[in-house]
Amino acid sequence: MKNAFSKPSPLQLIAAAAIITALGGLYTASTHAADDKKMAAPKPALTVSTVSPSAQQVPMQLSANGNVAAWQEASIGAEVNGLKLVDVRVNVGDVVRRGQVLATFGSEGLQADAAQAKASVAEAQANAQEASANAARARELQNTGAMSAQQIAQLITAEATAKARVESAQAMLQSAQIRLKNTQLLAPDSGTISARSATLGAVVGQGAELFRMIRQNRLEWRAEVTSAEVARIQKGQIASISAGSDNIKGKVRMVSPTVDANTRAAIVYVDVPLHPALKAGMYARGSFDLGTSSALTLPAAAVVQRDGFSFVMRVGAGNKVSAVKVQTGRRAGNAIEITNGIQATDAVVASGAAFLVDGDTVKIANITEKQGNVSVIPSPAAAK
Repeated sequence: MKNAFSKPSPLQLIAAAAIITALGGLYTASTHAADDKKMAAPKPALTVSTVSPSAQQVPMQLSANGNVAAWQEASIGAEVNGLKLVDVRVNVGDVVRRGQVLATFGSEGLQADAAQAKASVAEAQANAQEASANAARARELQNTGAMSAQQIAQLITAEATAKARVESAQAMLQSAQIRLKNTQLLAPDSGTISARSATLGAVVGQGAELFRMIRQNRLEWRAEVTSAEVARIQKGQIASISAGSDNIKGKVRMVSPTVDANTRAAIVYVDVPLHPALKAGMYARGSFDLGTSSALTLPAAAVVQRDGFSFVMRVGAGNKVSAVKVQTGRRAGNAIEITNGIQATDAVVASGAAFLVDGDTVKIANITEKQGNVSVIPSPAAAK
């Protein structure tokens, strides 16, 4: 019997060497495969969160442009002719109240005319009293034969004529008093003086405009709306007018019943409150609130602008992103409406998309949060 620990034969040594060599080759091959696999895995370009479009109610608005103008303007002019302005009390921008004295004309000549007319009334009244007394005596003697019928008729006619002269004199006195009253130019309504042509010492003609006033300090925005859109606007709707950095709310007072034949636009009259940023004559942009409607939205940070187009970075298999062109619509705070390009089930990069290019690999952050009205959800790959 051979000893178990006897010296191995040459064949056994050769077989053992072959086994060791084969095992070493397998180990080396497996190590190289692991290294190749590790080298083949792409490095993530960015760690991001993903978001899917979310349905929410978005305001519907109709944009328009138009002029800001006075609700109504009052032209204030001279009502007497050939008088000199001796006092001008207001200037452009002054706020006045109804009945306030704006300017005064020289009244010496009209005062004399009024005094003369008053004297004429007194004279006519005295003559009328005498004529009435004569007519009364004539009526008493009418049946006695002391006076002829012709004399009696003349006295009665003289009485009627004297009364008519009294009325004529009184009318002349009233006219003189009105002219004298009109030497003070009064504000016909409350408002703001928007223009002044009155000059101290000037002699103006009757009807010449001296001031122009914005009645009741009311302004309106006259928005121009196309004939296809005007039917969407109703009386009482709210409008927002942009004036510099301010956003001013107004209310639709009236929609024009006609459309301009040349521009095919209708005017919508919007009452606006007093505001330092609004001036009559300025051009303003604005919009009309037409209610709300449901829309798919994304956070504004998920949409990037490139070459004049809007893109989102959609996350696909292997966490690779692809640039997808989308069409955007309305905005609601931090959310923007997506009208075309992606589906509600698509996952896109929530922020940082501007730093990615088509084909990049990203690492998905395994978090769920809210951005505005849109939920940020993790990619299915992040759960693995």
